[in-house]
Amino acid sequence: MSPEQIAHFKQRLLDEQARLTQELADLGSKDPTRPDAAYPESGGTSDEDNAAEVTEYVDDLSIEARLETELRDVNKALQAIDTGTYGICKYCKKEIGLKRLEARPASSSCIDCKKLLTQEM
Repeated sequence: MSPEQIAHFKQRLLDEQARLTQELADLGSKDPTRPDAAYPESGGTSDEDNAAEVTEYVDDLSIEARLETELRDVNKALQAIDTGTYGICKYCKKEIGLKRLEARPASSSCIDCKKLLTQEM
């Protein structure tokens, strides 16, 4: 992979890192001692209000978990750039195709290995 391609993917990953970090900050509590999503308090006391709060909280936890996973993958890809292993499949050690990296810059596996892992073959 050329230095220009690496720089391109690094910038995309940095942009994605910033977006994910902001989304997590918007979703979660501003209290750093409580990393989970903030529990929504509507102020209502009816059973319907309580059910809506619980539903929103559970949905937010699911979204938060997905965002944290995506951020972890982005951070690992940025570390791979720093160590010179970006774009190399962690399973077969072959280059990951540029089309796959364009679609998902945080990919750590080539499409063949990913298919094999997810039983798509």
